Amino acid sequence: MPLSRHQDPIVAIATAPGRGAVGIVRLSGRGLDGVAAALCARPLTPRRASYGPFVDRAGEPIDQGLALHFPAPHSYTGEDVLELQAHGGPVVLQLLLARCLEAAAEPDPATGAPRLARLRLAEPGEFTERAFLNDKLDLAQAEAVADLIEASTEAAARSAGRSLSGAFSQQVDLLRQRIVNLRLLVEATLDFPEEEVDFLEKADARGQLATILATLHSVLDRAQQGALLREGLQVVLAGQPNVGKSSLLNALAGAELAIVTPIPGTTRDKVSETIQIEGVPLHVIDTAGLRHETEDEVERIGIARSWDAIGEADAVIFLHDLTRRGEAPYEAAEQAIAERLHIDDPARILHVHNKADAATDAAVPPGEITLSARTGTGLDELRRALLERAGWHASTEGVLIARKRHVQALQRTRAHLLEAQAHAAAADAALDLFAEELRLAHDALAEITGAFTSDDLLGEIFGRFCIGK
Repeated sequence: MPLSRHQDPIVAIATAPGRGAVGIVRLSGRGLDGVAAALCARPLTPRRASYGPFVDRAGEPIDQGLALHFPAPHSYTGEDVLELQAHGGPVVLQLLLARCLEAAAEPDPATGAPRLARLRLAEPGEFTERAFLNDKLDLAQAEAVADLIEASTEAAARSAGRSLSGAFSQQVDLLRQRIVNLRLLVEATLDFPEEEVDFLEKADARGQLATILATLHSVLDRAQQGALLREGLQVVLAGQPNVGKSSLLNALAGAELAIVTPIPGTTRDKVSETIQIEGVPLHVIDTAGLRHETEDEVERIGIARSWDAIGEADAVIFLHDLTRRGEAPYEAAEQAIAERLHIDDPARILHVHNKADAATDAAVPPGEITLSARTGTGLDELRRALLERAGWHASTEGVLIARKRHVQALQRTRAHLLEAQAHAAAADAALDLFAEELRLAHDALAEITGAFTSDDLLGEIFGRFCIGK
């Protein structure tokens, strides 16, 4: 969005579509007094709720509700903000929205010019984007607003709340300040090359860098946990027909989501469900049974989609049938599937043996799991294994909600700091290369909070917000 558009006053319905007890129409920008007077027909005291009618052009009431005026800079966006809280019917809110635009175009009684000529509908996330641009929030906090709204688990909501309050940003700023302090020392010393080696000893540059790396490791670990809370884990159930994939999905979800029959090929397409394990969302996908030969074209397409889903999964549960173990055709098909599954990343594969309740021999290799989807035996062990495979280990009280871009920025920061550490440890101790890696680490950190951010990135981030936020 061009920066000039950020000067326009904006308006939008700020509550979710549909009917509700209360709905909000929000305006932000300069010079809202005229529109407020036209809609409310009464003076508004800053930051105090005023109950009364919202009127149309003829002075007839559209609805009764609360009006709140927040003068700049003490508002969410840092601009003048007007909120109209009315009854939450879609028609009422649309009437109020239309009246705001109409009142803005009407001539001001004092000047004859339109009250608010450039008032327009807000774009997705534009209120929060203005809060960022007006230094009310940094970029990580702004993203936490959307993460809090979209949180699918209690743990994710609590972590997003911590990031919104600034906990993540404070950790990043602490790291950034320590890097800046070290950069100042290094770059000041570059003017005196004969003292470079002495500097590394006297200023304990190596020790400072080691401390920074240790702190970064802790922040990165908490951010990775937060990214897992936000994004969840993509888990695919894979295996031959009738090994119990659909039954396992139902058992994990606690509901009859997938059709279960003894007929091979019952599952023709992917069936998905999101479950929670210790607050971590797991997106579990039941796929069509994997087999080489089928005369059913629909099933053949389903199998192809199964392999596509497996390729995109974070973890694959390779489900085996204990009651068919030892049967030659079954074992041959198992081997063919196993060979294909292990091509790219065998660490993603979790071997699970089902139907323990009906098998005469339930012994399995070490590290593999035995369960019964019918009775529930072994499900807790599977849940723990999935969390371990996901890398989940932190207490949710210390987790900071994060996005992939945050984790990637922290990983780049770590890579540059490790390069700096290598230069400092070298026999010739090239201080100029040391300084350059510190600069690159500093820049990578700054991307998280938005100190250095392109307009394209801002458009991508805020374009995913809902209208009115």
